[in-house]
This record gives sequence, C-alpha cells and structure tokens, in this order.
Amino acid sequence: MSQNLYPLQFEPILKERIWGGEKLKTILNKPIVSKITGESWELSTVEGDVSVVANGALKGKSLMDLINETPDAVLGTKVYERFGKQFPLLFKYLDAREDLSIQVHPNDKLAKERHNSFGKTEMWYVMQADADARIIVGFKEDSNKEEYLKHLHDNTLVSILDDVKAKSGDVFFLETGTVHAIGAGLVVAEIQQTSDITYRLYDFDRVDAQGNKRELHVDLALDAINYNKVDTQKKYESKVNTSNTVVDCPYFTTNFLPLENKLEVSKNGDTFTVYMCIEGEFEIEYDGFKQAYKKGDTVLVPAAINVFNLTGKASILEIYIS
Repeated sequence: MSQNLYPLQFEPILKERIWGGEKLKTILNKPIVSKITGESWELSTVEGDVSVVANGALKGKSLMDLINETPDAVLGTKVYERFGKQFPLLFKYLDAREDLSIQVHPNDKLAKERHNSFGKTEMWYVMQADADARIIVGFKEDSNKEEYLKHLHDNTLVSILDDVKAKSGDVFFLETGTVHAIGAGLVVAEIQQTSDITYRLYDFDRVDAQGNKRELHVDLALDAINYNKVDTQKKYESKVNTSNTVVDCPYFTTNFLPLENKLEVSKNGDTFTVYMCIEGEFEIEYDGFKQAYKKGDTVLVPAAINVFNLTGKASILEIYIS
C-alpha cells in the first residue's frame, strides 16, 4: 500500500456552456464567475482537463501523476488489470438553465474506431428540478433511420422523442445509442465513462453571442443511434446506512447511501470508490485522517484504503467498478 494516500478532493474544472447558468454556485457552492457555467468536472483524466488534488499533502498533484506512480493503490487491482493506467470514469455536476442539445453517444466499438476513445454510457441523478423540468430520453415508439431523418429534416424531431417529467431524486441510465437531452431547469450529478465524444443532432436553432450555430454531427450519429424505445428511469430503495443499488452495469456501479450517524465501510482493494454528496454533510475518518464534505462535494477514496468510517447525516452517491 502507498503510505501517503488518503481520501482525495480535486479542484473543480468549470465549463461555460451556451445553456449554462449560476446554480452550480447558488446550490452547490462552486466558485463560478460566469452566468453561463454549465458543468463542473469533479474527477477527470480527459486530455486537457485532468483533475488536480485540492486537499492535503498531495495538493497540486494531478490524478494522472498519482495513477502513474501507484496504479494499484489508486485504481485497485481489478481496475488496473482491466484498464491499465487509465481512470475509466468521469464525474460531473451540470446546471441546465436552457435545454441541452439533443445528442447521442457512440458505443465502445464505434468510439474506438473513430476517436480512439471509450464509448459513453452514463447516468444522471437529479439534484434539483424546477416545476416543469423534463428530459428527453429515446423514442416514444420504436423508430428507424428513415423516420428519424424525415423528422430531423422537417425540424419535428422532438415530436417522436420521449419527453419525461423529472424531479429531485430521479435517476436515468443512458446506454450508448440513446438519443437524449437534459431539459431546462435541472441540476444533475452525472457519472459516465471517460469520454468527451458527443454527436449533436439538433440544437433548437440556437446561436451564440457571435450569431453562430453550434456544429451538428448528423452523419456520424446515424450508425450510433438506437432507434428502439428504451426504458431509462431507475427505481431504487432508500434503506438507511445501506448501499442501495441504483445502477449496476459493466462500466460502473452506483449506490444510493442515506447516511445516519455512523457507518463503517470495508473494501478489498479491487476498486477505487467515489462519493458524491447529494444532500447534507458527512465526514470520512481514516487512520488519523478526518475531513468534512457538504452538498456538491466529490471525494475519491483510493483502493488501498480498505477500512474507514462515514459519519454525519447526508444523502450520498457511492460509485465504484465491480
């Protein structure tokens, strides 16, 4: 075990987006300075956007540096065996002041062939929702390439897509190929494969401050889309001091953990664990280490840390790789 590892927080990587707002500051206390901040990347090794440690003796070191130095200890034995020195997940918070573009992500095979990248399976946990907020997920009924293209060219694509009302606590799991868009008025926690590959299908004819429309990727998307109706919403239990399974897929497992008072956690060194604080406050105690976390905080517990305590009153997402 690497002796100097401890639960790690990272500097948020803030992203301006045409659809972004200010809720990442007002709700999640992120240090944004722009009125159109759409994303806070909490944990990333995407090229050009690699997370940097914000706390403790390793402050200022990049996540990639830590992985390169002690991959087993950071990632876990099984994760290292499967992915090498790659951090396979990307964690974000998003604030949609306006609708995001309607988009789709390619699967591993297409992403590897075209971009030398992972695909992008992802999930959303809704942290805050305005009264009429909704998301677009997949088609209302099974469709096909020809019907899709007709509606796309007629500017009526939205009419054949499934429109779902969203509220705080809802979870949506999006396998690659699912056409989707986060709707206006939502703040979500997003967990996804490490990939920044998005094919934009329709952007509601928006223009930026310079009057330019954003690039679309209609041709690339054709072979990436799943034209069948899909069921994306996940139901889950809320047993206190229990890791309630929300999503369990080949790429990640996400549990909902309602913490009351104190919980001892035991791990076996196979995988890192990430905690995203969705509500309330909690502390992690480990071998003399003690740190508090609040709503909007994300912490990486390296795989080498096997036993630690969580204390407090909070709703937490617990993420690891099975």
